[in-house]
Amino acid sequence: MIFRTLIIRDLVLATRIGGGGALAVGFFVVAAALYPLGIGPELVLLRRIAPGILWVSALLSCLLSLDRMFQADEEDGTLDLLMLSPFSPTGLILTKVFGHWLTTGLPLIIATPYVAMTFNLEYGVMMTLILSMLLGTPVLSLVGAVGAALTVGIRRGGMLLSLLLLPLYIPVLIFGAGSVEATLFGIGAQAHLIVLLALLLLSLALCPIAAASALRLHVRS
Repeated sequence: MIFRTLIIRDLVLATRIGGGGALAVGFFVVAAALYPLGIGPELVLLRRIAPGILWVSALLSCLLSLDRMFQADEEDGTLDLLMLSPFSPTGLILTKVFGHWLTTGLPLIIATPYVAMTFNLEYGVMMTLILSMLLGTPVLSLVGAVGAALTVGIRRGGMLLSLLLLPLYIPVLIFGAGSVEATLFGIGAQAHLIVLLALLLLSLALCPIAAASALRLHVRS
């Protein structure tokens, strides 16, 4: 009941604030579309660089809404009430992560096939791209929750949050783009996808605990 209530609340707040998902998708589409406009209509070149471009654009899009994961609750005092409630802090983190993924990661995945068409990607390559994002975007939200918890309450902490998270996002970027590139060249993406799955399980085990500890320190201070 608490989990469902918090998820619905986050979805409503994301819509009222301006739509984190719409902002992320808009940035994703515009950022990815700039490359074909700048490089030109070289289909072979566009297909070759598409994996890296699409993953970097998705990664940067996720960063746009991370600073609001706990900031809005901290500003109106809701975060203190939630941390003092019987609801587990780890459960709170998982709820906020799931809400962030629903409003940011899922819209990005839905928009990915349409953006991938501009890079002349084949159906099999596009399916690998979607699968890699299904595994990778939750990792971005989980790791992002740790950074958002560490920077909550800091004015203009968006830049600091980006500096903290970008190095941690590198493994997801490498194996996410690598899986698409491997499919593009007919090598097989199984190894890259398995590593992404391992990163997801590791993040699911460690990140909620780390983020909950950071929020406890913030509430006590």
